[in-house]
Amino acid sequence: MDVKVSVVVPVHNPGDGADACIRSVLEQSMASDDYEVIFADDGSDDGIQQRLDAVAAVRSNVKVLHLERTGSPMRGRNVALMVARGEYVYMLGQTDRLERTALELMYRRAVETEADILIGRLVDDRKPPSPVFDVNRERADVVKDRLLTLLTPHKLFRRAFLDDEALNFSDPGGRLAEQAFVVRAYLRAKVVVVMADQVCCHVAERPEPQEDPYVWAAELRELLDIIDDEVPEGRRRDRMYAQWFRTAVLRRLGGGAFATSSLGRAATFTTLRELVVQRFPPRLDLLLPVQLRARAALLRAGRLDQLVMLAGASQGIHLQADLTDVVWDDGVLTMGLTVEIMQSDGTPMRFIPYGEDGLLWEPPVPLDGLRLPPEMADVSQAAARARFEVYIRHEETGVVYFLPVECSMIRCRHRNGVRLQVTGTARLDVDSAAVDGPLPPGLWEIHVRMYGGAQQARTRVTGSPLNCTGVVADYSKRLVVPWWSDRGELGICVEPRSFSESIVLVSPGTTVIRQRKYVFVVVPVPYVPPSGGPPVELVLRQTTGREREVAAPALVEPGVPGQLAGRLIAKIPTRLAYREGFLAPGAWAPFLRVDGKETGLRFKMEMNRGGRVEILKSAAARPPEPWYPLLKRLALRIPGVRNAVRVTKTVQRRYMLS
Repeated sequence: MDVKVSVVVPVHNPGDGADACIRSVLEQSMASDDYEVIFADDGSDDGIQQRLDAVAAVRSNVKVLHLERTGSPMRGRNVALMVARGEYVYMLGQTDRLERTALELMYRRAVETEADILIGRLVDDRKPPSPVFDVNRERADVVKDRLLTLLTPHKLFRRAFLDDEALNFSDPGGRLAEQAFVVRAYLRAKVVVVMADQVCCHVAERPEPQEDPYVWAAELRELLDIIDDEVPEGRRRDRMYAQWFRTAVLRRLGGGAFATSSLGRAATFTTLRELVVQRFPPRLDLLLPVQLRARAALLRAGRLDQLVMLAGASQGIHLQADLTDVVWDDGVLTMGLTVEIMQSDGTPMRFIPYGEDGLLWEPPVPLDGLRLPPEMADVSQAAARARFEVYIRHEETGVVYFLPVECSMIRCRHRNGVRLQVTGTARLDVDSAAVDGPLPPGLWEIHVRMYGGAQQARTRVTGSPLNCTGVVADYSKRLVVPWWSDRGELGICVEPRSFSESIVLVSPGTTVIRQRKYVFVVVPVPYVPPSGGPPVELVLRQTTGREREVAAPALVEPGVPGQLAGRLIAKIPTRLAYREGFLAPGAWAPFLRVDGKETGLRFKMEMNRGGRVEILKSAAARPPEPWYPLLKRLALRIPGVRNAVRVTKTVQRRYMLS
């Protein structure tokens, strides 16, 4: 049978870091006869060779190539491409992980669209989400659709296309050589498809190598030569040049490492300045954000000292996102936001008025000898386009989806300048938020990213618990609960696993009412089912000294779904001197007891010696463990037992071969 997809994985001394990758390629939903996996080992000496050989011995669709050490994954990829038999080839890193259905879905979409290159949705926890994955694209444009922001080789390539164009990786080579391969493929492909509606690959962190600045500059020259050969002179080529001017040159002249460490700084500066003079004409500066125009001007002027000063002053610029409202609108969570970029000292970013409606950027610190002309410092057009984006991120998987927003920019006078605020709303419909599909269950973080004239920044949405009312989604009939983390960050939970979990999520909003010899503890309940929910007890345990416990049945009052939260009310007797069954001075950890199972709530109670009771912020406490786990912990201290358990668990979680 013909092979549909070949997965190429270069490896070198990954240790246990490759386990998730190996399992993911062996457990694909595609039939094993329809795909093959080629591991190209670059002279590893950590035992991975023997492990891969053992896998290949029992899996006929796995091949292992043992190569001499080169220090680069490029040769392994090239050799694997020569022996690959698949109609398509997918490039994967040794610590990355494919979704179980990734190969099947990508291959089907590639065949349907006759794609030369298919880019399946990637998830990378360390970087902001890529706008490339906003929507599916069947004929993506390299520049217009911002494909140049996705230059890692995590893509499905038609092998006949690679053969016809004689595409391979420079050997040896670094990150820029890797990008050169992708750029050449982009520019020669007839059909580039973006599959945004299905997560295909989780990209793990790759260590940043200490690139020799001279090698870096040489590889960048080769990459620019490719653009010169493939793209005629004009605006399109300039925009592509500006991409590497930003990412490969000017961003290396900023950041904390450049500002604080002189190691290799002079060599980097000298090499990049020579490269800029030769290959990046001043007309490209207008295609850059204004703060990078300042770096470009300082670089051309040879002012390393001023570049270091500017890099240091730019550290700490951050985004402030104030949550003004959270309401349910016909089953859709609507969030009101005011967003603004702040300087490192906490003051708003300020611009200088110019002409009738113009704005000029001002460096965060005075720069000797640098004064950008008005046409270079003008941020009027960028300010007019100031906006924010809101996206949600799954706490466990890292999957990201953008939300529809409506926003507008407001100019505010600030001292002798102008500050820019963006206000608006974001709407979250769980039935369509996942690229026109329903959101999967779980906890979702809510993030905001702002483009504000001179800078862009991102942050979590924070605020006080304005609304903790849950709602049942209109079509999917799933419970959705807004909640706040222990740091005050807003999120939503789709389908809480239990009635108790839904209460735990919003329990920081708990209040107390003191009445004579009792205290009433009022815990918000985001949603009370029509049945009224199971019987509930509130359990309080003293967290210091002797273990003491107070338990009281709780009354659950229903609210109005989407409008008013319900309440769980427990009446607790109090005494200034401890007696069994009474709340006494000290700190107490609260728990919900439902059907005999206890769950910690996300606050704690303190009663002082005068009888005053307060609710304090706290992470959820753990219920006391039964005797068996305690004995288990003691047994693990016996010499040799812990190692035996570790070996057993490692064997169990290793490659799940079928």
